[in-house]
Amino acid sequence: MNFRLITAHFPKPTDTFFRFLLIGLVNTLVGLSSIFLLLHAVGLSYWLSTFLGNAIGATVSYVLNRQFTFSSKVSAGRSIPLFVVVILGSYFLAFSISKMAADWVLTEYTNGFAVLLGTVLYTIMNYLGQKYIVFPHKKAL
Repeated sequence: MNFRLITAHFPKPTDTFFRFLLIGLVNTLVGLSSIFLLLHAVGLSYWLSTFLGNAIGATVSYVLNRQFTFSSKVSAGRSIPLFVVVILGSYFLAFSISKMAADWVLTEYTNGFAVLLGTVLYTIMNYLGQKYIVFPHKKAL
């Protein structure tokens, strides 16, 4: 059995999608930790804690994806607004599609299925948006 042949199609640590997923784990841990810290230790409300925690996670995502995943030279003034648009657009589009699909296909557990499907769609859309819109690899930028 040839191990190289089997692993040839696996994501490599140098692949941007693999790095994007790693950064996603990091920003999720940072965001969730922030939410729980703000909610329980600081005593902020649910909505303020989740908003600020997600904003902190998104900031980590932006910085690490800009530097580590895409090695982008695009200015912050250009890329930050695009980053926000891609994240919000991916969120609304992915979770709207997944909710409609779940409601159409299932009669039970629609919300759980929609969340799982939406998360997969969001990850793919967000990655493509960041790679081609927010942090495009062009020497002219």
